[in-house]
Amino acid sequence: MSRFVCATCGVQYEETGAHPPEHCLICEDERQYIPDSGQRWLTTERLAERHHNEFRRHEDRLVGIGTSPTFAIGQRALLVQSPGGNVLWDCISLLDEFTEKTVKEMGGIKAIAISHPHYYSAMVDWAEAFDATLYLHARDRRWAMRASSKIEFWEGEELDLHDGLKLINLGGHFDGGTVLHAPFLAGGKGALLTGDIIQVIPDRHFVSFMYSYPNLIPLPAAKVGRMAARVHELEFDRIYGAWWDRLIPTGAKEIVERSAQRYQRALES
Repeated sequence: MSRFVCATCGVQYEETGAHPPEHCLICEDERQYIPDSGQRWLTTERLAERHHNEFRRHEDRLVGIGTSPTFAIGQRALLVQSPGGNVLWDCISLLDEFTEKTVKEMGGIKAIAISHPHYYSAMVDWAEAFDATLYLHARDRRWAMRASSKIEFWEGEELDLHDGLKLINLGGHFDGGTVLHAPFLAGGKGALLTGDIIQVIPDRHFVSFMYSYPNLIPLPAAKVGRMAARVHELEFDRIYGAWWDRLIPTGAKEIVERSAQRYQRALES
């Protein structure tokens, strides 16, 4: 039995035998897309034949894990190293023997938390390999394409993990859109790990917010305002986005506030 992975979004589906699923429900949603060439699938075994994972240390207690060559959306995961247990933020589609061995040497994984369904990838493989609890917001329950006893669907606006780590439901891109607040990162000034719920853009003086990034569908101004108000309650100086180079090293809190105001002005003018 093979598990198939969507080549466009990287999300892994339940076992379906020798034939892939007929549809990728995530890519058929208006926040994603089916390429002109049509729906394509890879097995997890075929993915491992063509790709490998790289590890890069971002700072003292934060390591990135990304797939090369780039696959699907191309996000990298972040391993937050913490005394109470490591947390994997967001996820990727490839989990091979080298990756599993390397992560275990770094202390393993206690918890996995994911910003939104586009990065669900092979989350169940990762959770089961490391005996980790997988935290998904209940508002995005319908997008979980593999069932597992490791999944905990949490509800509400916040969820405390351990060592001050906290999940915050901002909504936006997806109703369950979540960011991770890590107060001990950025030299103790705090960091937000945002995926693309808050998008780090090429102009590092700003961030952005969207309902659909590939299809350029904006969010309502009022919703962006609510997201910014929630973020204002947090203490942080740095933002890590979804890709290797998407980083705001300092002044991130002010940048989010300024960006939300600019976004609202653009939509309301």
